[in-house]
Formats: sequence, C-alpha cells, structure tokens
Amino acid sequence: MSGSGETDGSALIVIDMVNTYEYEDAELLTPAAERVVPVLARLIDRARDAEVPVIYANDNFGLWRSHHGELVEAALSRPHADLVEPIRPADDSLFVVKTRHSIFYDTPLSYLLRQLGAGTLVLTGQVTEQCVLYSALDAHIRHFEITVPRDAVASIHPHLEAAALEMMECNMGARIVEAEDVTFRSAPGPAPGGTRGGAGGPP
Repeated sequence: MSGSGETDGSALIVIDMVNTYEYEDAELLTPAAERVVPVLARLIDRARDAEVPVIYANDNFGLWRSHHGELVEAALSRPHADLVEPIRPADDSLFVVKTRHSIFYDTPLSYLLRQLGAGTLVLTGQVTEQCVLYSALDAHIRHFEITVPRDAVASIHPHLEAAALEMMECNMGARIVEAEDVTFRSAPGPAPGGTRGGAGGPP
C-alpha cells in the first residue's frame, strides 16, 4: 500500500453501528447487536489506549443533508438507543459517511488511511454477511491487511455469517480471531484526532 509514509499501523473500523434499527430484518439483527456492543465498546477502549485511530464508517439512512452529529442524534432518539450509547462517537472521532455497502465506495477512506499510516484494518460492526464482507473485499484489493474479530461483528443470518467469515479468511487472507486476541499497532508519530469514539449503521 502506497501513501505519504509508513503503513504498518492499525485502524479500528466500526461499520454501521450508529443505527436506528428501523428497516426490514432489524428484528433479526438486534439480538446479534446486543451481543456485539459490549465487546466492541471494550475494543474501542483498547484502541484508544494504544493510540490507534477509530474510524466510524456509517450509512446515512438516506438523509443526504445530514452530518454525523445528526445521525448520532437520530439513533439515540430511537428505541434502540441502548445499542448506540456505549459506542457513540466522541467529538473528535473520525467519521466517514458511506453511500453503499462498502466502506470504500465513494468515500475518502483510502486516502485517510494512508494519511494515518494504517496498513492493517480491524473490521467490526454490521452486517457481517453484507457490509463487513464487501468492505473486506475492497480492503483486500487495496492491499490492506484485514483482521475480523468474530465476536465484534453482528449478522442477520448466522449461517451466512459463518460463510462470510470463511470467505474472508480463505479468499481475502483475513485473520478471524476473538476480540481479546486483536493486536493493535500505532503508526509512527502522534495519532490524529479520532482515537476515541464509536458507531456506524447497516446497509
């Protein structure tokens, strides 16, 4: 991966966890999200402590004039605010609003990661068999190393999640691990703003 400097650092990517859960299949997703949120909150804290950037890549719910603060406020005003509050972004969090499933599609994420010196992406969030899978593929073809903590991603269909994790491991060289086994590496130099916070939202 080429960029402005070294790319041996890590970045924690939180996908689509700032969420209103007001869409088809949400009732199938929320039980998985309930399991993931405490694990993800601890992972975010560990990334902060390691001075590794935390980047929230989130759907905009079709609200094209919204900025990330409005997305967070919308999610916190809905019945499932308890799934957002523990991982809500801090004021200085890095936040990328995505347009489709992949975190890279029509977003500045590749450029941002180069500036941060991040060559390894720890992908978390939802939905494993959709946005996480497609993001992992796009990360792979951009020559990023990929780690996916299986207990920090949420799915709608468990059997499809198992297949997606296997595909990421076999086809994209992803390390599939438990969250407690994730290792973070800070890039040389001070980490920019955004090393704390949390959240994103499904497709």
